[in-house]
Amino acid sequence: MMDALALLRLYGEWGADTALDDTPIDWLARPAPTAPPPAAPSPSRPYDAAPRHPAARAQPGAATPAPATPEPRRAPPRPAAAGEDGVPLIDRAVQQATEAAAAAHTLAALHAAMAGFTACSLRDTATHTVATLGEAPGRLLLIGEPPDAAEDRSGTPFAGPMGDLLDRMLASIGLARADMLLAPVIPWRPPGERPPSATELRICAPFLHRLIVLAAPRKIIAMGNMPARLLTGDATGIARLRGRWRDITIPGQAAPIALLPMRHPSQIGASPTARRDAWKDLLLLRTTLDHDKVTD
Repeated sequence: MMDALALLRLYGEWGADTALDDTPIDWLARPAPTAPPPAAPSPSRPYDAAPRHPAARAQPGAATPAPATPEPRRAPPRPAAAGEDGVPLIDRAVQQATEAAAAAHTLAALHAAMAGFTACSLRDTATHTVATLGEAPGRLLLIGEPPDAAEDRSGTPFAGPMGDLLDRMLASIGLARADMLLAPVIPWRPPGERPPSATELRICAPFLHRLIVLAAPRKIIAMGNMPARLLTGDATGIARLRGRWRDITIPGQAAPIALLPMRHPSQIGASPTARRDAWKDLLLLRTTLDHDKVTD
């Protein structure tokens, strides 16, 4: 009796816990179950059983056509937002910036115009409108990248660690901030220090152009990708743009101005190549300034 109980307990541990019959059954020999007949159409909706279109009736012996692949739906292009007069809002903002910049006849007035400009959303998210630093007119105008957090907090260009590095770079060739004007390419820091959009650059460009006209520099140093691309119109990177002077034309300026693209202090630590490029450009700047002294 105990052996039978032990055997039952073993069957239960194996998962055989249900008694089916007194005699074994060969389940493989049983016939396969037949499929149920198709359900008849509901009498309340007789039209569902018939094709909706005469062309849908299959012809005897005809091949069943493959289902057509639906074409992807493409959203129509969104038109540029426009005001009540039909002028796109972006073009209107650019026009407002152009008029505000043209009305300024000093650097202080230009800074006040930028601080009061409301057609660019960057102004609303920035802490300060970064002002031009230095006296005008000057021989050199140094234009840097969009303001970073330190510049946004202080309201001055090339503040914080990058400003300290710039001072050391200039001192290596006998220059200082007092020898030039300093300005960012746009007056406001983009949120999170993201790159400014093409629209934001279009809106801010009139202020930069007016700054150059009012400062009347003899030479411009474009430090970084953004100012070099915006002023030269060349979309390549600073690694290709740097290394030589080039003449640029500024709206409102009669004569072309010589511009030297070079690496921004924030790029100096990227690689030995970047540091070597920066040193070469600094030497080129020093050589050019010395040559100008001789020819003046």
